[in-house]
Amino acid sequence: MAYVVTAPCDGCKFTDCVVVCPCECFREGDQMLYIDPNECVDCDACRAECPVGAIFHEDEVPDQWQEFIQLNAEMAAKTPPITERKAPLK
Repeated sequence: MAYVVTAPCDGCKFTDCVVVCPCECFREGDQMLYIDPNECVDCDACRAECPVGAIFHEDEVPDQWQEFIQLNAEMAAKTPPITERKAPLK
């Protein structure tokens, strides 16, 4: 199981979550962040740091955002790691 970044991050891309991640599982896309499900250790550190409430445990992703589970897995394989705080898009 892993945590998942969902729709509220799209176009926002706050990186507060990235700096608390102990396993460096975040990946940076053009418009949002993703979590690599193969690297996530389910520590729950990132969820509380997200100012827009975009991060959910895979089992708790709201129905309207279920496609983000697969999207995180796909995009994590295509996007570079991010480990430092950057300015958000908004």
